Amino acid sequence: MTDVHHPSVRSKNMSAIKSKNTKPELTIRKALHACGLRFRLHVKTLPGRPDIVLPRYKAVILVNGCFWHGHHCHLSSTPKTRQELWLGKISNSMSRDRLVHDQLLDAGWRLGIVWECAIKGSTRQTLDSVIDELEDWLHEPTTLAIEISGKANV
Repeated sequence: MTDVHHPSVRSKNMSAIKSKNTKPELTIRKALHACGLRFRLHVKTLPGRPDIVLPRYKAVILVNGCFWHGHHCHLSSTPKTRQELWLGKISNSMSRDRLVHDQLLDAGWRLGIVWECAIKGSTRQTLDSVIDELEDWLHEPTTLAIEISGKANV
């Protein structure tokens, strides 16, 4: 099946997709800041340039889009056209994510992952519950990693 858009239109559409300062990321950042947490953004010296870096807690938070990072939820589905291309892209992204996660943990950083479906879509949690979970994790230094996604039973 061919693409419904002209290549120049598709190129323009794809270039408009942001990799940082996305709506889910801004939502999490605003809520963390409102709780009094201070952080740095997209630190270039850390593997993968994490979205949110909390040096005081030696923790990073990644806010992942479900489609782009291959999360198995209602927000992620394989496009009908050029499936091999998309499956390859998403698979590469997932492999890169695993490598970055390992590098961060090996370097002594704690890792928090917030999936898009945790704050958007039919399985979303309340923003307060997501932030509470992140705060609890930050204040419990023995827990190295946390992953927050949408509710399982909706």
